[in-house]
Amino acid sequence: MTRIAICAPSRPITPEDAARVAALAAEFPGLDLSFHPQCFEEHGHFAGTDQQRLAALVECANDPGFDAVWFARGGYGANRIAEDALARFDHAAQSKAYLGYSDGGYLLGGLYRQRIGRPVHASMPGDLRQAGGEAAIRRVLGFIAGDDAGLEGGLDHHPTVAFNLMTLAMLCGTPLMPGLAGHVVLVEEVCEYDYAVDRLFFHITAHLGGVAGLRLGRVSDVPVNEVDFGHSVEDIARHWCARHSIPYLGRADIGHDIDNTIVPFGLARSFAGQ
Repeated sequence: MTRIAICAPSRPITPEDAARVAALAAEFPGLDLSFHPQCFEEHGHFAGTDQQRLAALVECANDPGFDAVWFARGGYGANRIAEDALARFDHAAQSKAYLGYSDGGYLLGGLYRQRIGRPVHASMPGDLRQAGGEAAIRRVLGFIAGDDAGLEGGLDHHPTVAFNLMTLAMLCGTPLMPGLAGHVVLVEEVCEYDYAVDRLFFHITAHLGGVAGLRLGRVSDVPVNEVDFGHSVEDIARHWCARHSIPYLGRADIGHDIDNTIVPFGLARSFAGQ
């Protein structure tokens, strides 16, 4: 039996969300999900206070009875507790997988930098709220159960990471930013103007010297500006990659949507083989 702890380092989910995810998990007899009560706390924007979110994350990570920690939802907030949480992780945290994306990238990046556990870019229980979100949840549950069909295509001998553009930009220059020399970096974004995407690429590419290349995921729900920017998101990616001599390696199948594929940080491998 693989036991999965679910906590909310950023925004909350509802008991109804948890019940729907648990019903899907019943399709995978080898998995056991445990939703921490903190997932349902509310404190302004967040799933409880910083201290509540910190305590729940540390409790789940340090519990030797769990094999994985799955972040419930993105939004914003993980960065406020990430450094303090990682400093409190003990030996039991070393053997776990940690799954999430978007705002969860602050934790994935910090975990990868400190070589704690096995960070994995993957959809989260909160994604069930999207139309057709059951597919995203089943993809992650299947991966944990040993099915690699949900892995991002094109993962090769290069170590790989995947981030939301905004999250990666905010990680740069902080104690949570991992060294990415020799890595293929996958990026995606949601709800940002084209000019803001350009600005994010301006920033991140200046911090990605020595990477093996960059792949562009989906940039979705782009607001309409009063003046057309005049460059596609792929034009933007190619421009800034060329500016910093970063190989542009084409598109990736990641994004803030139900088709978001799974990207283990480092070398591609199954959940059981990590």
